[in-house]
Amino acid sequence: MGDRPAVTMPRVLFGAGSLDPGNGGICRVARLMAKALAEERVAGRLDVTAEVYEDQKPTGQFAFPVRTSRGSKAGFLLNVHRSAASCSHAIYDSDSMARARPRIRPLRRPWMAWIHGIEVWEDAIPRRPRVVRQADLLVANSEYTKQRATRVWGGFERSRVCWLATEEDEPPAPRPPADGPPRVLILSRIDNLRYKGHDELISIWPRVCAAVPDAELVIVGRGPGSARIAELAARSPAAARIRCAGFIPDEKMAAVWAGASIFAMPSRGEGFGLVYIEAMRHGLPVIASTEDAAQEINRHGATGYNVPIRATTDLEDAIVHLLRHRDEAARMGENAREHWRKNFRYSCFRQRWLPLLRDLLAR
Repeated sequence: MGDRPAVTMPRVLFGAGSLDPGNGGICRVARLMAKALAEERVAGRLDVTAEVYEDQKPTGQFAFPVRTSRGSKAGFLLNVHRSAASCSHAIYDSDSMARARPRIRPLRRPWMAWIHGIEVWEDAIPRRPRVVRQADLLVANSEYTKQRATRVWGGFERSRVCWLATEEDEPPAPRPPADGPPRVLILSRIDNLRYKGHDELISIWPRVCAAVPDAELVIVGRGPGSARIAELAARSPAAARIRCAGFIPDEKMAAVWAGASIFAMPSRGEGFGLVYIEAMRHGLPVIASTEDAAQEINRHGATGYNVPIRATTDLEDAIVHLLRHRDEAARMGENAREHWRKNFRYSCFRQRWLPLLRDLLAR
């Protein structure tokens, strides 16, 4: 793997797209790893140097130096190569960041990379799965992601599965008694790929309101598809019961979570579904689809329901049932919070990921 520098302890080059809070799912993976790496550094078990591509200024949150390239591809490539000269191992949060890894023999290092979902599925640009398959240690965010990538491209059988988590170890404050209308919340980026389930929720909302007249659909998030979704909602016969809230900053989301009765995101393209476990942390039952990794994360009939997305009557029935049966929804919400506590807290991620890190460092 090249001529490694003589070091008294492993020194890890950590290449990430972003470490800024709230900057997407891959950023969450990077922040989870950064937190664990910082703890290992404080404990004196390794050293870390981080190269970040996108952020405009380095975060001071983690106990290791961070240098950012401020969105410059050439700058990131140069910085990664500079850091590789004094590092013994490398970790990249995605195939995109791994493309900057040094190829010349003196700078090659054993490296880890993640696969997350659509970048290694059917519509992927071939170079993306080709890059990550070269990793010495390949990590998948779910068994579903691993199996689908293997089926489509081959070469991912050796991936190690590591479920993700929230960055918190503690639940939020107990949910107050419901004092408003029954609300169904969807929180996601709104893009033009139309796979998150916004269209399906809006299409069934008149029928949901016919069964539960005061039901409200709250759509939180923004993206290039926001205008189209807002227009679709405005044309609905149930437009008065659909609220497009746009972007809501993290510090104001607690009230939104507390006011929701159900979290519904019947997506077709989640490699894991971080927002599902955030909803579970807040004690909400989750309605997801049967067409992606949600079935691995959301326990059908226990923490919520997974429904065929193309059968909108199933989606409608699941929502109406939980809105009408508040006690059952509350029970599922408590099951969801317990599922989060056992599997999806930060400390759970740390316990799953550190053995993979140690495997990398032994190479």
